Amino acid sequence: VQLQASGGGLVQPGGSLRLSCAASGFTLDDSTIGWFRQAPGKEREGVLCFNSAAGVGNTYLADSVEGRFTISRDNAKNTAYLQMNSLKPDDTAVYYCAVYARKTYDSGLYYCLRPYMFDYWGQGTQVTVSS
Repeated sequence: VQLQASGGGLVQPGGSLRLSCAASGFTLDDSTIGWFRQAPGKEREGVLCFNSAAGVGNTYLADSVEGRFTISRDNAKNTAYLQMNSLKPDDTAVYYCAVYARKTYDSGLYYCLRPYMFDYWGQGTQVTVSS
């Protein structure tokens, strides 16, 4: 069982990046997917959490990324993506994907507030936004 995060790098303010989270050993289909980040000297922050089974409220985005970040999933590749647009220097952090691998109906916000519930974590990928 493994989550492999990738796609980080150095980007100028206003630019875009797409992070990938590839799962092996289990399926993402009925899972809750979370993206978290941690900047130096700051606490870990839930950026986006998505539970497709939750219906209304299935996606939570932190206020700081609302309108700029989106999540998608390719079931055939068993991979989730975090599309990040209009990046700002404040987005600089190590980004982690995480998965709660059981089908539930709780909202995305429920999971972003409870990172300890996630079963699997990727290794983290550095995103640096700088000119």
